[in-house]
Amino acid sequence: MALSDLALYGGPKVKTTPFSTGKKYGEAELEQLREAIEQGTLFYAHGKKTAQFEKRFAAIEGVEHCVATSSGSAALHTAVAALDLGVGDEVITSPITDMGSLIGILLQNAVPVFADVDPHTYNITADSIAERITEKTRGIMVVHLAGNPCDMDPILELARKHGLWVVEDCAQAYMASYKGRLVGTMGDIGCFSLNDWKHISAGDAGLLVTKSAELARKARLFTDKCYDREKPGRDPQRFGMNYRISELQSAVGLAQLEKLEWICDRRTQIGGAITEGIQDLPGVLPHKVTEGGRSTFWFYMLRVDEQKLGTSAETFAEALKAEGIPASYGYIKKPVYLWTFLRERRIYPNFNWPEDFPQYGKPLRYEEGLCPVAEEVLRTCVTIALSEFYSDEDVQAIVKATEKVATAFHPERGSHA
Repeated sequence: MALSDLALYGGPKVKTTPFSTGKKYGEAELEQLREAIEQGTLFYAHGKKTAQFEKRFAAIEGVEHCVATSSGSAALHTAVAALDLGVGDEVITSPITDMGSLIGILLQNAVPVFADVDPHTYNITADSIAERITEKTRGIMVVHLAGNPCDMDPILELARKHGLWVVEDCAQAYMASYKGRLVGTMGDIGCFSLNDWKHISAGDAGLLVTKSAELARKARLFTDKCYDREKPGRDPQRFGMNYRISELQSAVGLAQLEKLEWICDRRTQIGGAITEGIQDLPGVLPHKVTEGGRSTFWFYMLRVDEQKLGTSAETFAEALKAEGIPASYGYIKKPVYLWTFLRERRIYPNFNWPEDFPQYGKPLRYEEGLCPVAEEVLRTCVTIALSEFYSDEDVQAIVKATEKVATAFHPERGSHA
């Protein structure tokens, strides 16, 4: 295989037909919406759909309590608030995540602290978390990236040892599991997203699950401006947000839950087939599933050994894309601690956050080199978009294209002429 065989350099493409697609929404969602509208109310506390949605998802997760919210970010903020994490409290989390993981920490005036990740699962590890624990640490927010569960047992043991709360960000990890336990059920609170791109969607919404009746009570109050809907009048005892879900979102969510098992099973199958097909390729590091875990692959992220292949991850991604594969270079461009708003303290106007908090009062710097493994992962990764609607032929095209590109670039098997 020569470089000239690659589509990037004029050769024939591996994938010349479109990837299989399907309808995310259909008659089931329309029927649920019709029923919601015929109730005569779309307010969550007066209709039936939200209660049904919460009960159904709690049953799927095998927990006692579920609180629906307006978004996944809202669910995570609610979790931080329900755990009474506040001013100057440190919460250890992943540097490879979305803004949604940080919003709740920052809005509670807590301080995100970033632990490094495993180079192959891309999730934070107990060892890296242990290095970041201080006298101000009160919680850990794990992120099950791309549907791959974190190695939870040592993390939970560490949390118990230091008396720390654990929140699971499961936005990308519906039905993923670790040693037979579903993600979201191992920590104190688990949070899920239903935005338009997740495994299931209601346009935008979120779900919070917990085994604790007290945490569920505090969470529900926080999502509804701390109005207790079971009591007359309005006399909030605590501060809260308006993170309420509507009956319309819950109606769509109910219909989506009926498809959840199939969606997740298919994505697990697709991700596993890609790994099996590319695991022996030179210079290609597959997305490793955590030992004892089941990934539901929200996307597939491989890494490129640039020294072994003699090419960059960016060029590798361009070559895959040229072969007709939905690949792109990188995931987020840099770890979240290097985002401008954190590095330049653009949290609040006219306030030196967090040093000016008397409860904190120590220097904090988010700088390059803070999490070197995460930085290397993001510099050398290639993401491939996945869909449960992909056919087996589509999946094999991904494998074939990856093999073609890796072989062409590998100096012992390809040609650099």
